[in-house]
Amino acid sequence: MELNERMVREIVERALQEDIGHGDVTTRHIVPPGVRAKGVLIAKGSGVIAGLPVAEMVFRTLEERLQFRRCVEEGDAVGPGQVIAEVEGPAAAILTGERVALNFLQRLSGIATKTARYVELVRYYHARITDTRKTTPGLRILEKYAVQVGGGVNHRFGLFDAVLIKDNHIALAGGVKQAIMAVRRGVPHTMKIEVEVETFDQIDEALEVKADIIMLDNMTVEQMREAVERINGRALVEASGSVTEENLVDIAKTGVDYISVGALTHSAAALDISLDIQTIESSSTEC
Repeated sequence: MELNERMVREIVERALQEDIGHGDVTTRHIVPPGVRAKGVLIAKGSGVIAGLPVAEMVFRTLEERLQFRRCVEEGDAVGPGQVIAEVEGPAAAILTGERVALNFLQRLSGIATKTARYVELVRYYHARITDTRKTTPGLRILEKYAVQVGGGVNHRFGLFDAVLIKDNHIALAGGVKQAIMAVRRGVPHTMKIEVEVETFDQIDEALEVKADIIMLDNMTVEQMREAVERINGRALVEASGSVTEENLVDIAKTGVDYISVGALTHSAAALDISLDIQTIESSSTEC
């Protein structure tokens, strides 16, 4: 997944405006104009790195003359004490952008790390790990990017790019068949139709009107296994709801095609990363 530079720049500029407001009063009174420095980004824990292009954009939005050197690449695994990147140039710009750059880098690396852990757990099975729309408002493009960096795949990006018929749609439509048929009359033939089901009767309804993807919502592992056998390849099967590291392998063993995990984005712990700053005179290359 390539990041859309225009969309990412808008996110970065909003974040900087939120943090800086009318100016960095602390840095302005401490750091004389013209002072140059180097900031070294260091991992404090083990994880998978994601968000280096965003961190670079933060610094270079503040000061084009800043040099940003990557010591690792997106998707690389790092350990405690490992240098991730260096930023060099006007000291004031480095200090002013530090927190925003770290916020993005820590958040996205945390998501990539959690995703990579889930992907590794199911590596010997057919199932693929996918995300959901349970993302931080305004940051979806970045968080879904981090899922890909971690080895996962993206579910729909929003309400606009795929059909997902959920329980409330079904209730208002009068049933699974009615909901699918209503959607099929209105959407392009190129758009897949996914439906969320809770019972075997609903599975049969979905198969009768040829749903493309059937999402098994909060079923037990035993129910999922029976559902996969019942569907028998006539639709893709997605498992969703209450997925944890503890039950992930058991779910994968049922034969589902996808396992959607909201926790990848709504509950990922940030990877601990710090920025240590040095004056140019006392610094040395860390990469």
